[in-house]
Amino acid sequence: MGLNDEYRQVLQNLYALQKFGIKFGLNKTENLLERLGNPHRLLRCIHIGGTNGKGSVAAMISSVLSEHGYRVGRYTSPHLVRFTERFCIDGSEVSPELVIESYRRVSSCFLPDADPPTFFEVTTAMAFDIFKRAEVDFAVIEVGMGGRLDATNVIKPEVSIITNVAMDHQEFLGCTLASIAREKAGIIKERVPVVTGAKQPLVQGIIKATCYRKRAPIRLLGEHFRFRKEGNLLHYFGYSKQIKNLYLSLAGDHQKVNASVALAALEVLEERGLIRLKEDLIRSALRKVRWPARLEVLDENPLTILDGAHNPQGAETLKQALRTSFSFKNLHLVLGIMADKDIKGIFRRLLPEAETVIFTRPRYVRAADPETLRRIARPYTSRFYVIPDVREAISYARREAEPDDLICITGSLYFAGEVKEIYGEKPDP
Repeated sequence: MGLNDEYRQVLQNLYALQKFGIKFGLNKTENLLERLGNPHRLLRCIHIGGTNGKGSVAAMISSVLSEHGYRVGRYTSPHLVRFTERFCIDGSEVSPELVIESYRRVSSCFLPDADPPTFFEVTTAMAFDIFKRAEVDFAVIEVGMGGRLDATNVIKPEVSIITNVAMDHQEFLGCTLASIAREKAGIIKERVPVVTGAKQPLVQGIIKATCYRKRAPIRLLGEHFRFRKEGNLLHYFGYSKQIKNLYLSLAGDHQKVNASVALAALEVLEERGLIRLKEDLIRSALRKVRWPARLEVLDENPLTILDGAHNPQGAETLKQALRTSFSFKNLHLVLGIMADKDIKGIFRRLLPEAETVIFTRPRYVRAADPETLRRIARPYTSRFYVIPDVREAISYARREAEPDDLICITGSLYFAGEVKEIYGEKPDP
């Protein structure tokens, strides 16, 4: 069997685990990792939870640490186009060969007479296995969903980060902001410092109370560290460092919040004697961060951007970024949304901004029917079209757009992956 055939078989085996759905709880992950030799206990981890911004914060922290000469592993989800995107070492995806080898080791630890672990439990175990064998200095680990019962929560990190808390995944995390905040705060560990960008008093109260019970030092945005924006520049005021005139490669004012949270977490690592930060290396690292499908420019003529906004808070952030970070005459939206999302909440924020809206259907099984989207859209816009084929929908937007217009393709990270393939990103074999 050739490499590509073997890799395809591994991916087929992994994706077959998705039929077992999402199962919260740590016992199966802990037992699997114990049979694997507990690789996570040999890693120096940074744990990142929250509703939005986790991936951007992970990318920024990883870039700064790599720029300082550390070997850094980064585990994020979901992937957009290739499975290997989930595991990066020093900013580069691991090879299919590494994925094959790790899957062999992890799958050999499955118990023959028990229900198999879930897809995410296996990929999380693979991340720890890959990073331990690569002897990374730091492993930057993004929470999959929630926090308290997420498979990644088996680690005891050097710092825990909660980017923000908003309504999302209510079917799993609860229907109130308080219940979701408690799930996010579940990553807080005994005496492990916490950094958060959450601003709501209710959410802050829950995080503070959890930190008090766990005797975990806390760093709050606006209290222990803050920032000021000036055009495209960020002025960061930390509890031990002040760095002005930072340029961020990631567009949008929300990335200034994310960068401040990342810098505060890096200050915690320095405070603990684990790293020594240099201002010039921070500057160069933040200038070169790349994170796909976050206001990513796909084309210049007409200007076409891709963003993975998939909940109302993400849609609000996208709306503000479109207003402040881009210049254009008319906005044309191409939307592909998952059926289980707060569609009205997304529409209320984005649709009134657009000259035209085109509803399409990603190939993902959870995708909402464009005809359903059209019916829901009526109170928010009058110029909309249904074009189920994604490639045709984008082509139509390009025909509609004038040279000084902007096309924004958004609605889901799964949709974003399909769009990136259309724009030439190479998928798995």
